[in-house]
Amino acid sequence: MKDTYKIVSLYCFNLISEEKLFNLRDKLEKFEDKGLTGLIILAQEGINGTICGKEKIVNVFHREVKKFLKDHDLNEKISFSARKIFKKLKIKIKTEIVTMGINEISPEKKSGIYVNSEEWNNLLADENTIVIDTRNHYEVSLGSFDNAINPNLKNFREFPDWLDKNLKKITNDNEKINIAMFCTGGIRCEKATSLLLEKGYQNTYHLKGGILKYLENIPSNKNKYIGECYVFDERVSVDKNLKKGSYSICHACGM
Repeated sequence: MKDTYKIVSLYCFNLISEEKLFNLRDKLEKFEDKGLTGLIILAQEGINGTICGKEKIVNVFHREVKKFLKDHDLNEKISFSARKIFKKLKIKIKTEIVTMGINEISPEKKSGIYVNSEEWNNLLADENTIVIDTRNHYEVSLGSFDNAINPNLKNFREFPDWLDKNLKKITNDNEKINIAMFCTGGIRCEKATSLLLEKGYQNTYHLKGGILKYLENIPSNKNKYIGECYVFDERVSVDKNLKKGSYSICHACGM
């Protein structure tokens, strides 16, 4: 079956006033009538989500968001599917676009160094770099980069506590060591670098666009990702070609 639906995952840390937040939600909700599906999280710190639909309407939605955020980088990751990966369009307003639970963190003001997909392979090969997977344990179980540290998180809110308990031991208390982090689409690892900077670790890096952008950019003969990538939609996982993977959800236990 021909891939007829366009999927765009995006996020942007950009301060939005409370009034504009509700105005944006009301404007974007109207796209469901045009056949768009997906999940978008809005907060005063920015926007995060994934949309799916016919290419024309997805592109119009994207332009609306881009215009609202005054052409800020939306960290888009693009793939295609033969079927819709969401049943409806949900747009939620929350306190954070990705929940860490620390109010002092402001990625829109201060975050680590972006590393593109090509540069990421060099970081993986650098013996002086510690690589940390900032995803949840069930995501990591499907695939990751070789030798990446798995914090074994139930959710991202546990990450700050894990850092407090483990970072000095992992880095040998060396604040100048390189720390490179990654996640599915780039949002969690970007927020994690902001936290690390607050703790005094200046050489912090994060994979721009996350695993999804890496799979989009890197050909199979140079691809260092092992396994499949968990995604938060009806596909469950994608392979290295960004096609629906081999996993499904057990409706009895949720695993």
